[in-house]
Amino acid sequence: MTTALQTKIERYFAAGAEAVGDEGAMDAFLELRGALSAGRVRAAEPDPETPLGWRVNAWVKQGILLGFRLGTLVHMGGDEFSFVDKDTYPARRFVLDDGVRVVPGGSTVRTGAFLARGVVCMPPMYINAGAYVDEGTMVDSHALVGSCAQIGKRVHLSAAAQIGGVLEPVNATPVIIEDDVLIGGNTGVYEGTLVRRRAVLAAGTILTRGTPVYDIVRDQVLRADAHHPLVIPEAAVVVPGSRELKRGAHGLSLYTPVIVKYRDDKTDLSSTLEDLLR
Repeated sequence: MTTALQTKIERYFAAGAEAVGDEGAMDAFLELRGALSAGRVRAAEPDPETPLGWRVNAWVKQGILLGFRLGTLVHMGGDEFSFVDKDTYPARRFVLDDGVRVVPGGSTVRTGAFLARGVVCMPPMYINAGAYVDEGTMVDSHALVGSCAQIGKRVHLSAAAQIGGVLEPVNATPVIIEDDVLIGGNTGVYEGTLVRRRAVLAAGTILTRGTPVYDIVRDQVLRADAHHPLVIPEAAVVVPGSRELKRGAHGLSLYTPVIVKYRDDKTDLSSTLEDLLR
């Protein structure tokens, strides 16, 4: 259902440079930014009527881009934390009632990102505009949650995990991590990949649209195509692997992620550290 806010965002986005300086455009953007920060509006949201169970709201990404177009560079922050950025995207400030734990040490959450109650942010980490991080999730040190990424409940983003962002092309699917996923250190999830609930990505795993995933349990190869992103199945345990090159010599091989098993009670034990840190 098209809302009044969606209609305004789409109109001002289509206006291009003509929207700059228009008070109506700024009011529409600020309304969207507030709704994103509160979690009332999302760049993508669950929708059981779609093939993947998720619906992308392209107009929300249009609104985020509109904010960059309308903003001007200003000096923000104080003596201890000084930076220069578009005035439409200041750093978020949390209060005790938000129920979000932000440990001191250089972390930043941009305004326009939503963090639910019980989220833990270990320094230094960064969450970009349009991201949605659901309750009970831990974002560990040096982790990145990119623009518009959707992170579910009780997810553990281990140290240096990278969840890619997406703003352009506007209709592209953002990275989606469903509930109870464990993402190991130095793992990268990019280009609209969808990781289903309870999956485990071992340290160093890289997932992109162009990298096939070999499921040795079900004897199949998972790939993205022109219409669908790469989808990691529910409860899959993915580790970094390699496959031999069929052409050429020199014994060369290519990196490939491999599903080696599906999650069970023993795999769940690896997430107990997260509970101890809360």
